[in-house]
Amino acid sequence: MTVDNPTEKAVKSVAVIVAHPDDETLWVGGTILYHSQWDWFVVSVCRAGDKDRAPKFFKVLQALGADGAMGDLDDGPEQTPLPEETVEQAILKLLPAKHYDLIITHHPSGEYTRHLRHEEVSRAVISLWHAHQITTDELWVFAYEDGEQAYYPEAIDNATIYHVLEKDIWQQKYTLMTNTYGFKEDSWEAQTTPASESFWCFDDPEEAYKWLNNKGITL
Repeated sequence: MTVDNPTEKAVKSVAVIVAHPDDETLWVGGTILYHSQWDWFVVSVCRAGDKDRAPKFFKVLQALGADGAMGDLDDGPEQTPLPEETVEQAILKLLPAKHYDLIITHHPSGEYTRHLRHEEVSRAVISLWHAHQITTDELWVFAYEDGEQAYYPEAIDNATIYHVLEKDIWQQKYTLMTNTYGFKEDSWEAQTTPASESFWCFDDPEEAYKWLNNKGITL
């Protein structure tokens, strides 16, 4: 398949669908900053009722030049599984109903070991695309791994797209994590903030759905 190189700058309508406010910055913030002329809409399905995190999310979106919306799915520390339909309906409620050039979301195994909401959002987005309830020309899923907690999450260098961020782009991303979201420099979030971003890319919902059911392993 053919995918866009991150150094190309065609204008696109793009939706980023994530579990939490800060996921958009951690895993795709550099790409958003680099493609500032794209039309970005960011959905976070959790934390709309978080009086600390929710206002910071919208400040970050303003800095990224993006619009967005938040839901308030349960995000308790026990990570009680949510019904797939619940997550799908939350996404459909928050995401403007239109065709997108590109949708970006979590990997079905998440980006680190492990957060159930990341995995549920990925499954929901891929299933909705396969069922034609959301439409897009391309789907990108985050491509990171942490060696099962052996190290901070790292971009997978053999993913479909692997892009080392320019120093000033990474610095903007890091500043959003530390200054705007307020994570301390020694926090997991600040130390995680990747200097490279990578994605597995699909242009066929049937292919993506088969990949999902193969536990996110390339067929």
